[in-house]
Formats: sequence, C-alpha cells, structure tokens
Amino acid sequence: MKYPLRNIVLEKIKEVGNLSDNELISNLEKDGLQITVADLNKTLLDLEIFGLVRVSWLTKDKRRIELVT
Repeated sequence: MKYPLRNIVLEKIKEVGNLSDNELISNLEKDGLQITVADLNKTLLDLEIFGLVRVSWLTKDKRRIELVT
C-alpha cells in the first residue's frame, strides 16, 4: 500500500521536529523516497494550508519547516 506523500512528509517532520528543507529531502532520500523540489514545495504548501506546518525563510535558498502545535 502506498501512502500519500503528504502523510509521509508530515510523519518525517513529526519525527525529526524543526528542520530545513534540504535536511527534509535528505532524510526522505535516506528512507528510499526520491522526491523533487517541486513535489516538496507542493506538499509543503498543502500542509501549510491545512495548518499543520509553518514554513519560513531562513536565507535566500533555505527554508525552516516546523510543526504547528
């Protein structure tokens, strides 16, 4: 059974806590999931609209992803 990408990303964020987008991609790749930056952006936007995560810019190329409690 294949889980939706939203659920996989949300579980990884819950497991690790606050992290950057590059760290999230590398953690997902360690678990064997190949994800593009475009797919990650869409998934993070969906999770942010649902009010589950908050995404903010750290630098020009780096974003911070944190779980909304």
